[in-house]
Amino acid sequence: MTIDTPSAALSGRTSFRELFTPKLITILSEGYDFRALRADVMAGLTVAIVALPLSMAIAIASGTAPERGLYTAIVGGFLVSALGGSRFQIGGPAGAFIVLVAAAVDRHGIDGLVLATAMAGVLLMAAGFLRLGTYIKFIPYPVTVGFTAGIAVIIFASQIRDLFGLTLAGKEPGEILPKLAALAQAGGTINPVAVGLAAASIGLIVGARRWRPHWPGMLIAVALTAVATWLFNLPVETIGTRFGGIPSALPAPHLPTLSLAKMQAVLPDALAFALLGAIESLLSAVVADGMTGRRHRSNCELVAQGVANIGSALFGGICVTGTIARTATNVRAGARGPVAGMAHAVFLLLFILVAAPLASYIPLAALGGVLAVVAWNMAEKHEFAALLRSSRGDAAVLLATFGLTILRDLTEGIVVGCAIGTVVVLHRLSQSAAIQSGTPHVEADQADTASPRAPYDATAVVDSDIVIYRLTGAFFFGTASMVTAVLDRIGDRHRAFVLDFASVPFVDSTAANVILSLARSTARHKVRLFLTGTSPAVRRALTAAGVTPPLGLYRDTIDEALREARSTI
Repeated sequence: MTIDTPSAALSGRTSFRELFTPKLITILSEGYDFRALRADVMAGLTVAIVALPLSMAIAIASGTAPERGLYTAIVGGFLVSALGGSRFQIGGPAGAFIVLVAAAVDRHGIDGLVLATAMAGVLLMAAGFLRLGTYIKFIPYPVTVGFTAGIAVIIFASQIRDLFGLTLAGKEPGEILPKLAALAQAGGTINPVAVGLAAASIGLIVGARRWRPHWPGMLIAVALTAVATWLFNLPVETIGTRFGGIPSALPAPHLPTLSLAKMQAVLPDALAFALLGAIESLLSAVVADGMTGRRHRSNCELVAQGVANIGSALFGGICVTGTIARTATNVRAGARGPVAGMAHAVFLLLFILVAAPLASYIPLAALGGVLAVVAWNMAEKHEFAALLRSSRGDAAVLLATFGLTILRDLTEGIVVGCAIGTVVVLHRLSQSAAIQSGTPHVEADQADTASPRAPYDATAVVDSDIVIYRLTGAFFFGTASMVTAVLDRIGDRHRAFVLDFASVPFVDSTAANVILSLARSTARHKVRLFLTGTSPAVRRALTAAGVTPPLGLYRDTIDEALREARSTI
């Protein structure tokens, strides 16, 4: 696929230094004053308030002790921000890893989990230095939505026991169908007090988000339910009754037990950790880019994620990755750079040093409520429904990934989803070939009246307020990253932007989502976006993704779009 642009100076090789210089160094070299430091410290405090209950809840749901989630956020979060390629990335334990971590603990124990985490760090560093970060973007959008929704379902299922205070006869099964069967058999052991605390936790979080969006709803819910449990001595499980509380200091760093047999046994888990960590961290960085107009360094980010996972493993933590919700919170809180993420880690460390004994009173039902809300937000319900409506191919990729993630394995779901997505794209490419009858063989024989698909010379536009880009060829997940790299350069220096699809035979859901992000970005900058030359199939794909007026204005030809753009400028 090619892009005809007003400038040819968009290509060129990037040096090693440009690829792997941490954003912290970039920020400091640009000039960093006290105002920026104050903004970063306040943003870091805001993120720490969100990360505190979430880190413990994710660790517990993963089958480990709550302090391991805090160690992960402190050590891993600090290293991700200090060494990463994103200005705003917040690292720590992520809900997406709950399934993988729980399975690793079940198969290999805590020592095996720590070893797999360290090995995943080495793999991520290797992927970064081999410059494989760009290729992570080739994963089709339906695959991403499918496994994210599948993980959300599994997270919620893992919290049913604590939400209802159930008492199981034996160990809770890891696979979802046996798990649901065991939970159904324990239905007679429901604890009404636990149900009430879980409902109160969910209600406080949802209510704060709706009526007081700047309040830390999760921390308020966990704190109030803990106070109620302590005051009234409520008969529910707490962090103290199940885990004996959390330590009031970081442990001394130590290497996991190493042996060739053990490394071979945990290698599949390490590969799964590395794959999901790369996907999650780069998705989170892309979200931050979309919110701020900045661009991250993907390979530098992978190297930082690798170092952070090794660091987390040395202190007994679990997998580290970029976290979308906490990163978005960091941006909204006014962060200026990576110091905010480093400050968030320091604030969490202060909590362990000063207030660790208070965590013993936190009811597990309240943490279950926190993760229930996280699962609901993760599910990407609107995107899921839009993909089901977009085309049968995208729906097949989505449902296959979703189903296999829930019933089989996350890695299997991603691999099969990508394979089906590739087959769908090949089919669409074969269908896009066509023979046009009556096409003139000599350029001089063309009619005077331009057709919607007539060639257009972008250099004829001399108005600096208008920019024209013309896409050529199939626009699908394999070419989306290349197009994104160019379109990300659009800012507020123009008043109108014309994107011509006259030579694009088809658009898949990944590409449509790229255009949706562009449309939202231009709308924020008050730049009018015109989409010209779209075939009926291309227009259906774009509108199904949400690219509808006024975000994107569809016109038949570039000339028509130019006349309207000039009349409104």
